[in-house]
Amino acid sequence: MNQTLPARRDVIAGRHDVSNLNYVLQAYGDGRLFGESYGEGSPRVIWLHGWARRGSDFHDCATILAGHGVASVALDLPGFGASPAPASPGGARHYATLITSTLAQLGDGPLVVVGHSFGGRVATVVAATHPELVRAVVLTGVPLLRTSVTSAPPWRYRSIRWLHGRGVISEERMERARQRYGSTDYRNASGIIRDVLVITVNESYDDELAAIRVPVTMVWGSDDTAAPVPMATRAASMLHGPHSLDVLNGIGHMLPLDAPDALAASVMEALA
Repeated sequence: MNQTLPARRDVIAGRHDVSNLNYVLQAYGDGRLFGESYGEGSPRVIWLHGWARRGSDFHDCATILAGHGVASVALDLPGFGASPAPASPGGARHYATLITSTLAQLGDGPLVVVGHSFGGRVATVVAATHPELVRAVVLTGVPLLRTSVTSAPPWRYRSIRWLHGRGVISEERMERARQRYGSTDYRNASGIIRDVLVITVNESYDDELAAIRVPVTMVWGSDDTAAPVPMATRAASMLHGPHSLDVLNGIGHMLPLDAPDALAASVMEALA
């Protein structure tokens, strides 16, 4: 089911002026997944956004493609933007299962799937498990591999968590501890989305990277601290199909917003 909805200011986020956006907001599949449609004709590109973001992060990129006659859809992943949270928690692998039926309904053939950060994790899983849906993958700022060194939570937080698990400490006090000791993303998340975050940050995609056979283009910011270039280089070395890694000097993690021309150019090359 594709249901066209009017574009409204209260469902659009991002830095752009929303008074003159060239998109149509639609509901896909069972009506629980929303996306912004750009250009005319069948979509050839799908955009998947980062954690706590939404599809409008790709507005500039999608507008550039539309100017070249390429239609695309920027999805709001479940729990973000206009799309409601999933019924049960899961990481990028679970999210891939939530969107594959929508991808199968879009376009007239395999799609170029573009993923930023969390969306890139999902794109990687889709490309590995459903290659029939994917023409090529373009990734940017994606934490694809777990780091070898992880810091343990502070002793005080671990103690509070232990006591909470045994009913000694209330949920209210436990939540205060989460807010004090958790990461910014963790503090800002709640309910199922917080559970999604916990699962996701503990995932690594070594197996999926090795399984991908469609072309993969990686476009990275040299100053990305959330997904540093050495991680991207290591992930690229695990790919067995056609792939490339391009690093843009002076660009950080939010490459879709800060270098939309470069990202759009990479997508156009993937379509060629």
